[in-house]
Amino acid sequence: MGIKTKTGVYVCHCGSNIAATVDVEDVTTFAARLPHVKTARHYPYMCSDPGQGLIRQDIRDKGLNRIVVAACSPRIHENTFRRTLEEAGLNPYCLEMANIREQCSWVHGDRSGATAKARKTVAAAAARARLLEPLQQKEVPVEPAVLVLGGGIAGIQCALDVAGAGFTVYLVEKEPSIGGRMAQLDKTFPTLDCSACILTPRMVDAAAHPRIELLSYSCLEEVSGYAGNFSVRVRKKARYVDADRCTGCGDCARECRLAGRVPSSFDLGLGRRSAIYRPFPQAVPAHYTIDRQRCLFLTKGRCGDAPPCVQVCSPGAIDFEQRDEVVELKVGAIVVATGCDLFDPSRKPEYGYRDYNNVITAMELERLLSASGPTEGSVVLGEGEDASVPRDIAFIKCVGSRDKSAGSEHCSKVCCMYTAKLAHLLGEKVPGASIRVYYMDVRASGKGYEEFYDRVRREGVRYIRGSPSEIFQRGSRLVVKVEDTLASTPLEDEVDMVVLAVGLEARGDAGRIVDMLRLSRSADGFFLEAHPKLAPVDTAVDGIYLAGACQAPKDIPDTVAQAKAAAASALGLLSAGRIKVGAEVCVVNEETCRGCGYCVQICPYGAVELAFSERYSHETALVNEVLCKGCGACAAACFSGSMQQRSFRDEHILSQVAVLGSKGKGDQV
Repeated sequence: MGIKTKTGVYVCHCGSNIAATVDVEDVTTFAARLPHVKTARHYPYMCSDPGQGLIRQDIRDKGLNRIVVAACSPRIHENTFRRTLEEAGLNPYCLEMANIREQCSWVHGDRSGATAKARKTVAAAAARARLLEPLQQKEVPVEPAVLVLGGGIAGIQCALDVAGAGFTVYLVEKEPSIGGRMAQLDKTFPTLDCSACILTPRMVDAAAHPRIELLSYSCLEEVSGYAGNFSVRVRKKARYVDADRCTGCGDCARECRLAGRVPSSFDLGLGRRSAIYRPFPQAVPAHYTIDRQRCLFLTKGRCGDAPPCVQVCSPGAIDFEQRDEVVELKVGAIVVATGCDLFDPSRKPEYGYRDYNNVITAMELERLLSASGPTEGSVVLGEGEDASVPRDIAFIKCVGSRDKSAGSEHCSKVCCMYTAKLAHLLGEKVPGASIRVYYMDVRASGKGYEEFYDRVRREGVRYIRGSPSEIFQRGSRLVVKVEDTLASTPLEDEVDMVVLAVGLEARGDAGRIVDMLRLSRSADGFFLEAHPKLAPVDTAVDGIYLAGACQAPKDIPDTVAQAKAAAASALGLLSAGRIKVGAEVCVVNEETCRGCGYCVQICPYGAVELAFSERYSHETALVNEVLCKGCGACAAACFSGSMQQRSFRDEHILSQVAVLGSKGKGDQV
């Protein structure tokens, strides 16, 4: 290489995480005898300021030009030590980390064996460090705009925060109105604030903000590019209503031939609407949308002699010639706030959700309790002369949560508290009602939650510990078969209505977002964060962030907090104006590349393409270093070895293999 290598090795105790299993002094003494190692030290916490100070001082005083840090995972601290090198005037890519915590001390109980393995690991790292080359990062400009996917409370809050900082936001929502799940709620726990009263002002603010472009009734079509420079295609679905002309008067919906005959998805099928509709009274935007799957004119080509909606619309807003429009956007960051789905209780057939009309879900009860719901706030069962008010009501918790048989092992976090809230509201709506809750555990961990739970019990709601095994009908009433596990007593409880507290699960269409954005999912199906503690809103893809219940079940306070965190992360990227891209990218030897294109097929980031080489007069692979994430898939797959990754070339890896394969005295792995 033309430069004499002077390596410094620094072994961390990590408190007792490493030192309890690995003899760090022995490893340090061993490292000092390795080739090209000028100094070796150990310290209780290398990542601390004094620990980093040791490295900086040795670089300056001893002329070190390669550094090995034997500590914990590079995923946690590699950037920390790279900054340390840079502060001391050394290229940050002259660092090699040996993971002797997760890959050594934490997985071995034998001190002698763990120490021997740590010695080998450090020796391999030192051998590789000697071959490292100084690399330079590139910088690219950042597009000063953010795409927010999802118009629930998470997306709205994130959009407002980013726009408030002076950047453009494109807020994309697939439904005709923003608002999400929170818009369906009656009140919120534990304060019992009116959900619409909290949410509606935020919805109006988002629609009115000069830096927020609201793209409701729209869906994401395609995403390409990289952090700071994403190219996005969004399909704006035809509403068949001119938004500039529609006044929201509602004459069209009242005169529609299908008025009151189309099930309302917003009311979960409990209410009816027209083929031309506004999802709920406070909807934003307030103009109407024609349901293309239900409209007689769109499905059959005619609606009587003339569509009545056209006849009564004095502004002339109805436009059946409207077509979908695809818009192309440039953004620097993307925030995914697509929310979650509710567990389908028909997957638990023993509860009879599809069999009995008086077995409903908690969200259906929310719509019944809401003043804007299908019954205007009255809790009634049946219709017309058969309508009745339930007097004995049972709640069943954890339906689709913590349930291996249903494929939902996670806790949905909100069920305990919304059950307590609904029990309280039912007590107000139906005075004297007998209300009981069947539960496994009660988890009331938020601010004011335990106090609210105690309040509901004082109001007379009975909590019975037991998970019902079956619900069946006896006459006109339902029978809940359960064992009271605290009293060891089997029960057959007759009630008028059963409310299933269903859990939250990942959206059914999450796979589509995963494919487009190249995200990962955890075992429960929710989007996977970069790190559960240190990077809870980041993803493995730079420039893409998570907010709200798309990452895991959350209540409203936690959702808003994470939305603000995602906004802060996006603003950190945008406010810099320029972004550094990784230097450990793949490069091509055009002379030996045979242009087979296999690397193009295997690259998960679309960073490789085939291009004609003027110098060698044939097609060769070409790497876009800005798109490349340095995963090494193309280098591993290249048939001719022409594709190599900087700092992970064959010679780097083989130097480590040679050390690990040696059988030096006392160094056996």
